[in-house]
Amino acid sequence: MTSLFDPGPSEVGVTDAGGGDPGPLPVEVVRSARRVKTVSARIVDGVIRVRIPAWMSPADEERWVRDIVARIERSRRCGRIDLARRAAELADRYDLPRPDAITWSERQRLRWGSCTPATGEIRISTRLAGVPGWVLDHVIVHELAHLVEPDHSPAFHRLVARYPLTERAIGYLQALTDQPVLGAEPPAA
Repeated sequence: MTSLFDPGPSEVGVTDAGGGDPGPLPVEVVRSARRVKTVSARIVDGVIRVRIPAWMSPADEERWVRDIVARIERSRRCGRIDLARRAAELADRYDLPRPDAITWSERQRLRWGSCTPATGEIRISTRLAGVPGWVLDHVIVHELAHLVEPDHSPAFHRLVARYPLTERAIGYLQALTDQPVLGAEPPAA
């Protein structure tokens, strides 16, 4: 049995940093008596086909489908953004070192990005694939600055401040999470 599922507004339709959002793909849910406990999904002919066990309740179906579709849509948005090119351009523009590697990370749930200065590697949360480009650029500049200053010292904040939209991007990220942004400069006492 199949049904079409509306992925809802959770992470779909937000203008991304990749220069345009073609919108969400339609979703088809396939219930299978042979599928015992796993849920899987893949894109087939422009449709996200989600396979679920036949016994699954409608509430479980909705939760699982929404989660797996959100992951696939994030992955699609990430695939349209060339992080390496973007990081290289920002590094050159703001006189920061280029990273040895910059990749998307699905595992970053509490941070927007992370940097390992010893290896020159930067990881950017896939949650940022749907934000405006200037916000993503701020996070990349923030992580590039860690290649010079590993902590959040005043020298580090001076490097990040080279990006002219830093304060605006911090505000955007704070509003997005409704929490203080890790690494944001604390208010002066």
